[in-house]
Amino acid sequence: MFTEMRTFYLRSFPLFCNLSEGQLVDVNSHMKFRQIYKGEVINYGSVESSKIFFLIKGKVKLTDIGDEENELVKDILIEGDVFGDLGMEGQPKNDEVAEALTTNTIICYCHVDSFRKIMELNPLLALNYARKVSSKLRKLEDRHADLVFRDTKSRLIRFIKNWAQMEGSQVGDKIVLNNYLTHSDIANFISTSRQSVNLLLNELRDSGFLYYDRKQIELNAHGVWN
Repeated sequence: MFTEMRTFYLRSFPLFCNLSEGQLVDVNSHMKFRQIYKGEVINYGSVESSKIFFLIKGKVKLTDIGDEENELVKDILIEGDVFGDLGMEGQPKNDEVAEALTTNTIICYCHVDSFRKIMELNPLLALNYARKVSSKLRKLEDRHADLVFRDTKSRLIRFIKNWAQMEGSQVGDKIVLNNYLTHSDIANFISTSRQSVNLLLNELRDSGFLYYDRKQIELNAHGVWN
């Protein structure tokens, strides 16, 4: 990948967008870029070479593989997100797998030691990184509360509302989402069965709240989505 394109990708990434040209060049020298394909698994590295990843383009899901019987989707990542050894402790998560959900997904990554050096030279970047990780922790707390206090239908509605807020496009009186998730992905994220997700989506469709197919989901801008 050409240096100019790499720098363009870094400049468009929220964490690095306030860096000067010289700082971007320095960050670029530490980064490796990869284009990955739908279904491809991303290697977190070993203890000796633990990595932190930056999602430039596409979607990635993080799955907990600690329980062989029940897959748990821990997070759905979009452009601008980070993953990997977020605590920068040199301890990659061996019970977590990152998998591309979209074709032509682009990531860049560097070793934890290199990213520590980058942040030491760029205090604003370090502050923005801390805010990003803090935001991810708050999302996990909210999700835990949902699992404890909300029923399955409420969790599904909340999941779709959050998805629409992040990625939805207003088209007339509808909100349109590109549908890159399977019913199993959604089920594993909200801790229910694929059959339950299918039944609830059909119920919401029959009630006129949404329309969905394999390519997109259309939400009416009224009703349960308010």
